[in-house]
Amino acid sequence: MFVDQVKIYVKGGDGGNGAVSFRREKYVPLGGPAGGDGGRGADVVFVVDEGLRTLVDFRYQRHFKAPRGEHGRNKGQHGAGAEDMVVRVPPGTTVIDDDTKEVIADLVEHGQRAVIAKGGRGGRGNMRFANPSNPAPHISENGEPGQERYITMELKLIADVGLVGYPSVGKSTLLSSVTGARPKIAAYHFTTLSPNLGVVELGEQSFVMADLPGLIEGAHEGVGLGHQFLRHVERTRLIVHVIDMAGVDGRDPYEDYLQINRELKLYNLKLEDRPQIVVANKMDVPEAQENLQRFKEKLPDIQVYEISAATRQGLQELMYAIGEMLATLPEKLAVEEVAEVEERVVFRAEKEPDAFEIHRENEIFVVSGDKIEKLVRMTNLNSYDAAQRFAKMMRSMGVDDALRKHGAKDGDTVRIGKLEFDFVE
Repeated sequence: MFVDQVKIYVKGGDGGNGAVSFRREKYVPLGGPAGGDGGRGADVVFVVDEGLRTLVDFRYQRHFKAPRGEHGRNKGQHGAGAEDMVVRVPPGTTVIDDDTKEVIADLVEHGQRAVIAKGGRGGRGNMRFANPSNPAPHISENGEPGQERYITMELKLIADVGLVGYPSVGKSTLLSSVTGARPKIAAYHFTTLSPNLGVVELGEQSFVMADLPGLIEGAHEGVGLGHQFLRHVERTRLIVHVIDMAGVDGRDPYEDYLQINRELKLYNLKLEDRPQIVVANKMDVPEAQENLQRFKEKLPDIQVYEISAATRQGLQELMYAIGEMLATLPEKLAVEEVAEVEERVVFRAEKEPDAFEIHRENEIFVVSGDKIEKLVRMTNLNSYDAAQRFAKMMRSMGVDDALRKHGAKDGDTVRIGKLEFDFVE
């Protein structure tokens, strides 16, 4: 089964919680705080494995949650960091954030790695909070939550040569005639429902050829097999445009040529400049010569290679022409642009540059924002000292003043993440 697009959920491991502990040893009076930090949560890391050719495994496992770090312990012992979760993907995989539609990673080379969901840092133990004014703090942090997101994975087949054209023009027959591939071949449209790969051997030179599902008008908008086909063309170094010159289905070969190139251009402007070889197939049919003559009259500057994939006529000349052109082309194509910085700011408090937003849900004031919600999750609210520290940080971030400006009164309910509390002026 060939699967080239799938949506999955990934989550980095949470950091381990910091510990609250005090040194208690004979002959060591007032030993002081000795709670260790929590360990770092594991990252979810995608690694390219050239032995994979499809995303079918991700249809059966759609959730990837990395392990969390160990909690801190007494005697100043820090928790161990978790080992990263390594997920192997085929070359040509593009990873896209499902919410923002930003490209997270474009993985094309064997061994290439990308962190898809970062693990959280470990929470600090109480020994980190000791200071002259509070030498015995009962404060520790919970581990930072790991990053979580839904992602879409698209596999764009990596091949040297991509065969394009209308359905039933003979692409699969051509592939089977020049390689060891054995795609399904039948006398009806869309016989090829998924890409087929084959290796062409030309003495010391060899290249990978892909037979891709047929195009029809409107393919750039997803009509027919549309996007399932077109995404794979982006990775090919050379396009071999196969035309049914005999017009077996009653179509005009010239119009077929224009329409296919129009679909490629509308899908991605870069494909308009991709090197292309035009192949006139089915030249063993009597009507083909007459159609070819008209085709050349309309496009006199384009070299057309005449073949019959069924009888193997002209195939050797075509393969050597493809090999010669590939030798002049760069080995690698430009990959997708990956966003380096991800920043979303909704509202900034006046006193501090920490983004948060305030809105009302009936009688409840809801405060939302990455930093403030992370602060809630990392605060051990069972500790009085930690709760006091949280209140102080809210004031320093300007949350209290912003709530007053939005009309919050003494005793009103405020919600931050899953925490609800009464507002005190």
